[in-house]
Amino acid sequence: MTTAPTTAGPTTTVSGTARAVVTGVGVLAPNGIGAEEYWAATLRGESGIARITRFDPSSYPSRLAGEVTGFSVRDHIPSRLVPQTDRTTQFALAGADWALADAGLSADSLPADERGVVTASASGGFEFGQRELGHLWGKDPKHVSAYMSFAWFYAVNSGQVSIRHDLRGPTGVLVTDQAGGLDAVAQARRRIRRGTPLMLTGGMDASLCPYGLAAQISAGILSGSEDPTRAYLPFDAAADGHVPGEGGAILTLEDADRARQRGARVHGEISGYAATFDPRPGSGRPANLERAVRGALDDAGLRPGDIAFVLADGAGEPEPDRVEAQALAAVFGPGGVPVSVPKTMTGRLYSGAAPLDLVTALFGLRDGVVPPTVHVEETTGHDIDLVTGAPRPVTGDAALVLARGRGGFNSAMVVRGPSAA
Repeated sequence: MTTAPTTAGPTTTVSGTARAVVTGVGVLAPNGIGAEEYWAATLRGESGIARITRFDPSSYPSRLAGEVTGFSVRDHIPSRLVPQTDRTTQFALAGADWALADAGLSADSLPADERGVVTASASGGFEFGQRELGHLWGKDPKHVSAYMSFAWFYAVNSGQVSIRHDLRGPTGVLVTDQAGGLDAVAQARRRIRRGTPLMLTGGMDASLCPYGLAAQISAGILSGSEDPTRAYLPFDAAADGHVPGEGGAILTLEDADRARQRGARVHGEISGYAATFDPRPGSGRPANLERAVRGALDDAGLRPGDIAFVLADGAGEPEPDRVEAQALAAVFGPGGVPVSVPKTMTGRLYSGAAPLDLVTALFGLRDGVVPPTVHVEETTGHDIDLVTGAPRPVTGDAALVLARGRGGFNSAMVVRGPSAA
């Protein structure tokens, strides 16, 4: 298992000159299954946040979530895998299938040791684990599935995807909460730069079960609102926490030269990345998000003025929102770049959030538009140009995606659109 760097300074690519481009995407989101379906719903401002339906949430102080609806697992993965896998792994398997199909690739497109997978996970198989622990305590050990030995584990998505597609190249998992989605893509980019021609990467999470919701509530950062339009309000004066969600995105990354040689359609390029770690709470030292932003721009060889828009982390809590807005204002100037938080339509998807934001950024650059932050009404006190109400036309071929994880993780990634890739 791989974890994020623990140094305060930016972490960038370590060797090689190959460019990593995105040739395929697979999306499962609360407001759309499939990449184009998600994108169309997002441009329409359609939210997938509602009262939880997968179980009765009446006894919980937080009752809203972004659930993926309409996903019939047996329509998307072999039936033999269903009893072996948690919902999060079923999402990852489907997303990987779609990402490869979108790239026009099959399992035998390359030798097995020339293709790999790196994913992120924030929770592992919570629902599977809850069910089997219930069998253990309510019945006896004989009723616990043998698949419990791996179905709950953080690395299981990478493992199952590698088995299904015979990926015998570099394999790993990143566990850095919400920042993990960017960290996993960055690790896949490193492997491309070191000579691996093809990597699957991204993240999926699905912990909307009683056990998973209780764990999230215990952190004290979920909104208690029962109004889906007022529950998750990043940068809003009324922000009081976030709404959890499930889903995410899997991306196919390839060496740019190889992709061009085979005539692949390219969604865009992973152009820059940096990660930092915040000082411990109460130390009196400032957060390091600004350093991550500047490091990602430097890694991409770009200036702040080259960025068409920013997809922010958008914690939905007053202090983290203040820190993020302050970092953006320091780099781009007050109101110097359009900023949006499309995850207000899905909830925070943990390790799946940032890969989904990467897809959003690539499609936004392709179509020259940034989707809105829905439901936010009052951003007084934040020197950012928050896109609200409706999509906004933009020009340019680069975007910045930010992700922050509990415990001090900061990650920033620059993507360039298809015209620049």
